[in-house]
Amino acid sequence: MTTPIQAQVLQQVAEIFDKHVPFHNLLGLEIIRYDIQGVEVAIKMKPELIGNIHQNILHGGVTATILDVVGGLTVFAGLVGSRDDWQIEELQQRLTTLGTIDMRVDYLRPGRGQVFTGTGSVIRSGNRVSVCRMELHNEEGTHIAFGTGTYMVG
Repeated sequence: MTTPIQAQVLQQVAEIFDKHVPFHNLLGLEIIRYDIQGVEVAIKMKPELIGNIHQNILHGGVTATILDVVGGLTVFAGLVGSRDDWQIEELQQRLTTLGTIDMRVDYLRPGRGQVFTGTGSVIRSGNRVSVCRMELHNEEGTHIAFGTGTYMVG
């Protein structure tokens, strides 16, 4: 069960990632769902995101960005869900240290589609470092890419 503090912090994090990060706004990134159980981030295809003009496919950097955002959000939700006695100030401070340490992306198929959705799951949730797996699918459910990321969470 999610505590009111956990829910409040996750809502604040979603607002920051969804509305206040200029690069995310440029891409049109939208957080569809964000809670202790997981994250769902979507992006709609637009001409500015094409990486191969001959095939009209999503740029690989956009794919990596979506996976990275999903990874950061996923491990932070894992951290928030790891205890039910967090103080809001502690979690806000932890958010300032959130960062990518390492990330691997495996491109499985060309990024064809109109809407791309990223999801993630925690592999290991630590007090300072966490690891997760991220996936990207198009609107037809085709698996476009997956990644594994290591993130600083404290």
